[in-house]
Formats: sequence, C-alpha cells, structure tokens
Amino acid sequence: MMLTINGQAFHTPEDCCNIADLLSLPEWKRAMVIVELNGTVLNSQQYAESALSEGDRIEMVHFVGGG
Repeated sequence: MMLTINGQAFHTPEDCCNIADLLSLPEWKRAMVIVELNGTVLNSQQYAESALSEGDRIEMVHFVGGG
C-alpha cells in the first residue's frame, strides 16, 4: 500500500497493517519517534491498534540527543 510519510511517498509490504508493523520495518526500527496519523498524534499504546489504509498521511518526528 502507498502511504505518505513525512511528505514522501512510501510503499509498504503487504503484511504491514498498523503503525507497530510500520515501525518494525528496517527504515524505522529502533527509532524513537512521535507518530501522527492523518493529523492525530498517537501514543505508543495505540500503535498496534492503529490500522493503516491506502493513502494515509503519517508524520514521524525523531528524538535527537545532544547537549
């Protein structure tokens, strides 16, 4: 399915059904992010229950350490 992630077209594998699946892909694995799905900010407990649909718009904000 095609999604828009951070303004870029992204094709997901067929077994990618929810935000948790998306975050387990190599592109995102181990990333500490805040996820917005179609304008709604999700908390990490919602990732497994937040189903993905063709054309969804996702924004991911990465945490960056520093001092």
